[in-house]
Amino acid sequence: MTSAEPSTSAGTDAAAPNRPQLRAWQRRALTKYLTRKPKDFLAVATPGAGKTTFGLRVARELLDDRTVEQITVVAPTEHLKHQWAEAAARVGIALDSRFSNSAGQTSSDYHGVVLTYAQVAAHPTKHRVRTENRRTLVILDEIHHGGDAKSWGEAIREAFDDAERRLLLTGTPFRSDDSPIPFVVYEPEPGGNQRSKADHTYGYADALKDGVVRPVVFLAYSGEASWRTSAGEEFTARLGEPLSAEHTARAWRTALDPHGDWIPAVLTAAHTRLGQLRASGMPDAGGLVIATDQSTARDYAELLTAITGKQPTLVLSDDPKSSSRIAEFSASKDEWMIAVRMVSEGVDVPRLAVGVYATSSSTPLFFAQAIGRFVRSRRPGETASVFLPSVPVLLDLASQMEAQRDHVLGKPHRESDGLDDQLLIDANKQKDEPGEDEPAFQSLHADAELDQVIFDGASFGTATFAGSDEESDYLGLPGLLDADQVRALLQKRQAEQVVSRTSAPAAESASEQPEPGRGPGTTGENLHALRKELNTLVAMHHHRTGKPHGMVHNELRTRLGGPPTAMASAEQLKERIAALRTWR
Repeated sequence: MTSAEPSTSAGTDAAAPNRPQLRAWQRRALTKYLTRKPKDFLAVATPGAGKTTFGLRVARELLDDRTVEQITVVAPTEHLKHQWAEAAARVGIALDSRFSNSAGQTSSDYHGVVLTYAQVAAHPTKHRVRTENRRTLVILDEIHHGGDAKSWGEAIREAFDDAERRLLLTGTPFRSDDSPIPFVVYEPEPGGNQRSKADHTYGYADALKDGVVRPVVFLAYSGEASWRTSAGEEFTARLGEPLSAEHTARAWRTALDPHGDWIPAVLTAAHTRLGQLRASGMPDAGGLVIATDQSTARDYAELLTAITGKQPTLVLSDDPKSSSRIAEFSASKDEWMIAVRMVSEGVDVPRLAVGVYATSSSTPLFFAQAIGRFVRSRRPGETASVFLPSVPVLLDLASQMEAQRDHVLGKPHRESDGLDDQLLIDANKQKDEPGEDEPAFQSLHADAELDQVIFDGASFGTATFAGSDEESDYLGLPGLLDADQVRALLQKRQAEQVVSRTSAPAAESASEQPEPGRGPGTTGENLHALRKELNTLVAMHHHRTGKPHGMVHNELRTRLGGPPTAMASAEQLKERIAALRTWR
């Protein structure tokens, strides 16, 4: 291949056999790769952008010009092994995804093998020998997994240090720890830290502009949650308000309890949204519920069956048929799939357009990979909708969808919101006292409210209860919209809500007197109405000032005293409402 050929090859893929048409970013990255001919190349591309297609095109080029003799792909999961092999077969590359360490060999008909990181870690020497015996291109898919455990990183280095070429692929090159990712270049920066350096980057914002990924609308649901400790103490808190890490975790878990009211309301709303997408331009749109654990996933399946009248596809990691279940769902027009973690990364089901983030995982890595399941664009105008709990860490991640991150080593004090995965794992454990049968934590109740809609880093809407007409306005957004149309419609919906809410107090005041023969509302009804009014005013103040809802609630409590909204008396709520009406 001459020095002039890389650009030509990258630009004429449609005319060559086994070379499907590349997207613009893939052509730029391929030209860069073929020109530089690097031993290591890190390509960072947002989920849904086509990392697999790019990686296989590089493999095809290197096999054809005999730079390498065999291919080894390393993926995070068993399911992704088979997915890589199927994608490779479509471009004329035969990869053995059933290669086993015990056999140690594969047929000469194959161009190479697909492994998992765990498989390499189990016998790195065996894979080193395979790599040394023939010139090998190693494709490390989702390379950030190489830092997951010290043994994995060491194993990858030992197995593939002598590879002819290494292609590193990831959609999320950031980690929350200081474990260096093998074969990634880190550059020093002021202060003594080191930042990962990608050879080619294609972020979500670029992909959205190019129409490669869908716009994602986040619908955040708050609500009051109540729980009881093993000591018999009962607590009530509101999702989204400033709380301790423990209380936020408890409120979050209570909301996700399949036996409560929050998750059924959110699943119902998500199904309504899915029906709207199917009726307005995406007839095969699918939904995915990401659950925390297998037991909860089964409970969610029962709820969805009751809500929809149809049994959803249930994917559990210990089910040997899980990969085939995902493939069957992808090829079908079924409505819903429920899974735990295994569908959060790399799994390609392009018709997924509605998600329910019903899990306690809160790391940026997991969140980005989970949301990546819904962003793959098939044709112009398709949008994605993701329903999630209104907790600060998730709202922050949702508002930063377009932010580009790198992996930074050497931070002495990493920022923490006090709500990391470990805290939630601890909170979710059934901690029994010696000699007692009751768990240390018991969910009691949680109701659901649509707190806000997040799109393109901005917040829209005012708090409204699940099942209300105002919620329906957002669930009924048309199915085919570009990013500008989504933004314009959300602004219109919000403006209509604000006008309606502003004129509502006068109408409510005129109707406050009870009808003849009827008494005033119950204490519960009065408190419910006052909380709704306060939350509406807080939302309106948020849109005027940009202050988060939780911060506004906190300022009210600081100035006026008293407990959180969920525990405040009617007089305290009225005082806060009156005060907030004077704020500008």
